[in-house]
Amino acid sequence: QVQLVESGGGLVQAGGSLSLTCVASGSIVRINSMTWYRQAPGKQRELVARVSGDGNTVYSESVKGRFSLSRDNAKNTMYLQMSSLEAEDTGIYYCKVTTIGSAYWGKGTQVTVSS
Repeated sequence: QVQLVESGGGLVQAGGSLSLTCVASGSIVRINSMTWYRQAPGKQRELVARVSGDGNTVYSESVKGRFSLSRDNAKNTMYLQMSSLEAEDTGIYYCKVTTIGSAYWGKGTQVTVSS
């Protein structure tokens, strides 16, 4: 089993910045992709950014140029640096990790951007 803990959420004014962290622990053999999703009130969960095992990153169009994703394989940790935040970025941010044959989700961290 793999446990995921997200941290770094909070309340920020529009235009501000936040940094999210996702730490994976447990029976980890190898982590493939690490992904941030978010879910706004009344909306479906959507992909924010993903980093593959070899470090390639993918961003949603809505965050491209404003968010930066990185991972530290030695620490089984993923970081999401968010800047120029907008009210539309408000939501619960979830971490998802895939290993060989399995996927795991964290419980989420709330990000609220006030306009």
